[in-house]
Amino acid sequence: MSTNNKDDGQEFLAFKLGDEEYGVDILSVQEIRGYDTVTRVPEAPDYIKGVINLRGVIVPVVDLRLKFKLGNATYDEFTVMIVLNLRGKVIAAVVDGVSDVIAVEREQIRPTPEFGGIIDTRFISGIATVGERMLILLDIESLILSTDITGVAPVAA
Repeated sequence: MSTNNKDDGQEFLAFKLGDEEYGVDILSVQEIRGYDTVTRVPEAPDYIKGVINLRGVIVPVVDLRLKFKLGNATYDEFTVMIVLNLRGKVIAAVVDGVSDVIAVEREQIRPTPEFGGIIDTRFISGIATVGERMLILLDIESLILSTDITGVAPVAA
């Protein structure tokens, strides 16, 4: 049913959060931009940095390092915002840096390990091994459409 040559392959935008590499489906990425001034929103959780005006669209900005409890974020010249668009919802994710786009075959993806409820893995779709690299693949749709990010309950497709 697939129209591309790699019928089981998928491309992911690889980015860094601390020492680890993560990946999001390249089809959900609208653009990548440098970290810019964010307007704070009162009463927002610490991982919601605020909002930006992106060509007339008010976009929430989420710091993924803070969202995933990976320690305090340091904003420098490598810090970027990945603007994501899923089902018409646009959100900017702050990450430590973007590395490249990686083609991943289905057999390179392993299921998310079970941690017995100790670690919240609901936003992780799997772990990809590409050569020597391990990429934590995010279920960015679940993340963007989750109640704690958008403030509204997800709607069934």
